[in-house]
Amino acid sequence: MESVKEKQKKAFVELKEKFGYKNSMAAPKITKVVINSSTGSAKDRKRNDLLVDRMAKITGQRPALTSAKKSIATFKLREGDKIGVAVTLRGGKMLGFLDKLINVAIPRTRDFRGLEKKGIDEMGNYTMGIKEHSIFPETSEEDLRDIFGMSVTVVTTAKSRDEAQTFLELIGFPFKK
Repeated sequence: MESVKEKQKKAFVELKEKFGYKNSMAAPKITKVVINSSTGSAKDRKRNDLLVDRMAKITGQRPALTSAKKSIATFKLREGDKIGVAVTLRGGKMLGFLDKLINVAIPRTRDFRGLEKKGIDEMGNYTMGIKEHSIFPETSEEDLRDIFGMSVTVVTTAKSRDEAQTFLELIGFPFKK
C-alpha cells in the first residue's frame, strides 16, 4: 500500500498537466494536520484526562489543553477553564496519522458514502468532523462508554479551492461523487 508521501510525489505529475506547474516546489503539499476536540465542561476533570489519554493514543503525540477565552455565565464557564484539547501534527507523525485516517478510520465509519467537498475553504485547507473517536483502531472496545467527536483540519499550500480538491483526491481522500 502506498503512503501519503509517495502519493504526493505522484500527484505532482497530474497537477503539472492540469495547473501548469513548472517545478515540484510549486505544487501543493500538506504542511500540518490539526486535531481538536472539546470536553464540553470545565468541571469534569476526569473527562479532560480521558480525552488527553485517548487523543495521545490516536495521534501518537500528547495533546495540549485549551482554555476558555471568555466567561459565559449561562454555561457556568469561567475564563481560563480547560475545555478542550488540540494536537498539531507535522512530519512523520502527520503522514502516519493521514495514512491511518484515509485507509483505516474513514472506511470504518458507519454508513460512509464519502467526504463532503464543502469542507475545503478558500485558502486550500480541508476540515472534517468525526462523530466518534471509536473508528480509530487504537481505541479499545471496552472503553466505549465515553465517545467523543473531533475535528481534523488538513492544512495545505494550495492556493485555491479547486487546486486543493484535486490534490486531496489524488492523495486518496474519498470525496462524494
